Amino acid sequence: MKYALVDCNTFYASCEKVFRPDLKNKPVIVLSNNDGCVVAMSREAKALGIPRGIPLFKVESHIKKYDIAVFSSNYTLYHDLSSRVMNILRNFASELEIYSIDEAFLILGGESQDDIARLIRGTVMTWTGIPVSVGIGPTKTLAKAANKVAKKRPEGYFDFSSSDSRLFLKELEVGDIWGIGRQYQAFLNRNGIFTALQLTQQSDSWVKKNLTMVGLRTKWELEGKPSIDMEQAPPPKKGILSSKSFSYPVTDLLDLMEAAADYGTTATEKLRKQKSVCRYVNISVSTNYFRQGDRQYSNAATIELAVPSAYPPDIISAARRGLEQIYRKGFKYKKITVYLTGIEDENRGQLDLFLKEDPRKYRVMESVDRINRKYGRNTVNCMNIRETSHWQMKREQLSPRYTTNWNELPLISAG
Repeated sequence: MKYALVDCNTFYASCEKVFRPDLKNKPVIVLSNNDGCVVAMSREAKALGIPRGIPLFKVESHIKKYDIAVFSSNYTLYHDLSSRVMNILRNFASELEIYSIDEAFLILGGESQDDIARLIRGTVMTWTGIPVSVGIGPTKTLAKAANKVAKKRPEGYFDFSSSDSRLFLKELEVGDIWGIGRQYQAFLNRNGIFTALQLTQQSDSWVKKNLTMVGLRTKWELEGKPSIDMEQAPPPKKGILSSKSFSYPVTDLLDLMEAAADYGTTATEKLRKQKSVCRYVNISVSTNYFRQGDRQYSNAATIELAVPSAYPPDIISAARRGLEQIYRKGFKYKKITVYLTGIEDENRGQLDLFLKEDPRKYRVMESVDRINRKYGRNTVNCMNIRETSHWQMKREQLSPRYTTNWNELPLISAG
């Protein structure tokens, strides 16, 4: 049995290129919410030396000079293409763990891993247009490390067992090991440990004492002993946050109410997806502390629900009551956050003798979720958003939702 880590190459930029063949081999960058910073780049943009996280205005000259295509984040498109890639990968694995929007671990069978890797890459590219790299190893940690090598190879895959394991580990820096964060990297470097090989040469007791049991499992995985299980379903989150900064200063309570309703709806979607309910709704607002000359203010309120809920009107109502408590007129608000806590399994919520939940509202939300999954987010929602509102995100370079909205299907001209 072997593990594979399949990683979509420059995923956000690749999604933008799928329906834009004119961008083949051209630099592409994708911006953060409100078009503030560069969060993703194509291989061609990386080669131009554009760093991730740099503010857009600092690379305007590069954009003009190198004719770089710029896009606002289009998460509807990215999540749909991710779902299509993951569904394809299920055909190649006895077990699959979706690790992130663009990565998945697979357990492979069969003898020829190279043939499987080539088939995975070819199938995903043909069916979705997304390029992927495949790293293969006897453990998840080594598969993850092998994927870094795969990305640098023209064939796009690499099997750890095809290499000299000692040389491979000697060339793998501890900072590049899956699960070793910056803090542990600095600690290991201070103790003269710079490579994966040096880490495997430490005693189990020393690693457990200094890196905890998690670090010891990582050492065992580097030694080829599978010690980290596949997680076919991620554990439910204990807190769910939905937060955005505004493009422009927001002063009006009605604008903040709409924003609270939108972010509350987003948070409850995540809550229902993991089949949970929450007991508390925390809402907070703050002004821009970097804006000199403005009066500054921040505050938060927590509302306890009568019964744990994942029903948007319950969450929105609580968020709005909290907002009325903390809103102060005359300030220029920069950010609002809705945070759901007290999260429980939807089937294990504590019952109240005097309050009875209406089962019809959950059936309604199942229908709403199904419609929004099929036709795109907010096809059906619980609020009225005014066209004149000032809180919505700046997304001036947004591409169409090619795969989830009939009105935004790609058009082909002939003749």
